[in-house]
Amino acid sequence: MTDRPANTREETRARALSWPGVLDGLVLFVLISTASLGLSAAWGSLGFLRAAIGGLVGGLVVAWVSAWQRWGAVRTLAVTTLVYFLVGGAFAFPGTAIGGVLPTPTTWSRLAIGMVEGWMDFVTTVPPLDSFPDLAVVPLALCYLTAVVAGTVAWRARHAVWALVPVVAATTLMALLGTIVETYPVVQGLAVAVIGVLWASWRATDERHGARSVMSARSRTFAERRRWQQLAAGALVLGLTGTMAAFAAPHVVDGERLALREVITPPLDLYEFTSPLVSFRKYAKDQAETELFTVEGLRDGDRVRIAALDRYSGVVYDASSGAGGGVYHRVGDSRESLAPGERYRVSFTFSGYSGAWLPLVRELTAIEYGGSRVQELATTTYYNPEAWSALATAGVGAGDSVELEVVERTSPTEEQLRVTPVADIDLPEPLDVPEAAPAKAQQFVADAPTRYDEIVAIRAALESTGIRSSGLENQAPSRAGHSTARLDEMLAQVEMVGDDEQFASVYALMLRQREIPARVVMGFVPDPEAWVPGSPYVAVGEDVRAWVEVPFEGLGWVPFDVQPDEDNKIEPEPQSQEIPKPPVLESPEKPEEPPEPEAADIDEEEREEDDAAVFDWRQVVIVAAAVTIPLGLLASPFLLALVYKTVRGRRRRASADVLDRVSGGWREVVDAATDLGAGVPRGATRRESAELVAAQLGDDGGTMLLAEGADHAVFAGTATSDEVAQAYWEHVDEVVGSMRAAVPWQRRVAARVSWRSVRGADTPSPRRSVRERVRAVGPALRTLTAAGVRSMRRQH
Repeated sequence: MTDRPANTREETRARALSWPGVLDGLVLFVLISTASLGLSAAWGSLGFLRAAIGGLVGGLVVAWVSAWQRWGAVRTLAVTTLVYFLVGGAFAFPGTAIGGVLPTPTTWSRLAIGMVEGWMDFVTTVPPLDSFPDLAVVPLALCYLTAVVAGTVAWRARHAVWALVPVVAATTLMALLGTIVETYPVVQGLAVAVIGVLWASWRATDERHGARSVMSARSRTFAERRRWQQLAAGALVLGLTGTMAAFAAPHVVDGERLALREVITPPLDLYEFTSPLVSFRKYAKDQAETELFTVEGLRDGDRVRIAALDRYSGVVYDASSGAGGGVYHRVGDSRESLAPGERYRVSFTFSGYSGAWLPLVRELTAIEYGGSRVQELATTTYYNPEAWSALATAGVGAGDSVELEVVERTSPTEEQLRVTPVADIDLPEPLDVPEAAPAKAQQFVADAPTRYDEIVAIRAALESTGIRSSGLENQAPSRAGHSTARLDEMLAQVEMVGDDEQFASVYALMLRQREIPARVVMGFVPDPEAWVPGSPYVAVGEDVRAWVEVPFEGLGWVPFDVQPDEDNKIEPEPQSQEIPKPPVLESPEKPEEPPEPEAADIDEEEREEDDAAVFDWRQVVIVAAAVTIPLGLLASPFLLALVYKTVRGRRRRASADVLDRVSGGWREVVDAATDLGAGVPRGATRRESAELVAAQLGDDGGTMLLAEGADHAVFAGTATSDEVAQAYWEHVDEVVGSMRAAVPWQRRVAARVSWRSVRGADTPSPRRSVRERVRAVGPALRTLTAAGVRSMRRQH
């Protein structure tokens, strides 16, 4: 007695409606949610998981419904977009939605903008990002698109293992969007290596067994048992391997990893903000007694920093963003720092001070605003960790306050500096340097043996030959500004006259001529005779200072002050002969004091040259990638279909065996008809298939001729020449072209990206399968009821 063939209904019905389809969804959920953990370090908490899991579930639901309803590519894309805008707001922007659920026009606008610009904001904002809840649109969109693509491939493609490609791509992208600190690397690695590989192996085995359409019941039972044995063995091996990897990982996974936020320069245009150094004389002279701000928590040796300036244009010393000078990133209420040292709090209350530059003390780790503009200031703050400088683009002023958490660092000793090499930092090249600066620098350093000795020698020469004057009463005449002309004038004097603005600028430029990285820092320093450490420090204009900083390896940027004596060493008579009298000198002083004229002196042509010189093509590439990657993920199933079918057609046409070429030509016709919507069962003969195609697509007889030609080549027993095969393929191209021309253009486009010919047109519709099962429930119940009644009658 032979075994009757096993029921193949479970194999032929839609996978999305079967229990293996449920397992596919669970595996994808675990893999993608584990991949999203790569964003936890950047977010600073697990708060982003609400948006990530919401997008993940929404994407899997869209993919499942698309597989169940057998939607085409165009409908799937439309529904994917619609669901994103209907549901995304509840997870990414609940504050803009009605009841936190129903989207509003504001919600739609933010979802659209976030899809395009959110990626750049995500990598140009200083972690943790939980201070910027709007950035949750990034994990939402990334998990949503990954789930749609991966789910579609898993439930609809012939080879489900390709679903791991978007998962691995998303895992990599989330790692790049994170920080240099690795987050859950072992968990993520084991999830992909163990769960992903095990699932892929199981799916491959399942597909291989499913390809055998005719099997006896005994063979099917044996194959099923063997499949589970292989699955258990694979799970055991991968589990043991994963356990060993988990123990070994802490010794292998170490150090920093690549993160996009470390290589992308954020789009903050520092040209919009006037260099604070142009206001130096205004503070020193016009606001000498004006209370600017009050500082609490300041420690002995602390300096109040306004800005670090490392770019000289010949007109003004200004701040830059990029290269060795550091990058200004948007910062939230806290940021991670690996610097050792005690954390302590310093608070500022502003009165007479106003502007975009935010006073700091040391390296910043947390910031909290007070006053009536907390939200406005908190969302417009940028920080440069290399420069220890910050900007609040909204501008601080009277009534505002800010509390900072900073890191204390020990100042290096002279002995340490003498034996430590100067760090090689790439700073912007100074432009239009005073002509006398290189020669003066060479003269001052003489035969100094080390870089540190050169730094000290130039400072000593400037202090010994200079006179400190801000042009105040009872001081030597001194013009404001630090342009090339002003510094040339100062260097031409035997005894140079100026204040910190001029001396710090010329000191930094001389060091740059000696190939020593240097920058100018403007800030405020308490008067040791008027301020007691531990008490509140009230900064006034006369406390303004400017100094130079030089980087040393392992020690960071070290400050160097140039403080010449204030003693007036210039005789009145010679001075009056060489330069105009003080009243005449004071008159040109006014135009250079306000910030606006100085900022306006930078001509547009020079600014364009600077922009061209520092244009970062790498940023353009990364911005383009940030926009195209999400679109690429969304379009990947369609692109894969195009590539797959193109390669398939070329392989059929170029087959080495002539009969395979002819058979492949016929399969090309059937596949083209299937993608256009014709139902051609896999088991049908060529003549039957030709009749079905002609009936459904209105063929004029060309398909039947091709079917007969293929049958003759295969079954006639005579040799088929290459010329015959080539002519056959030419006829195939004509028939396929006529079939496509007979349908609307929308249907032609959908056919190009359809996977229908890949999975087979004879797979029954999931909707029809459900209806058949529902209809079968009634007769089954009636049969069971009748059997029960007959049984009861027999008992009685």
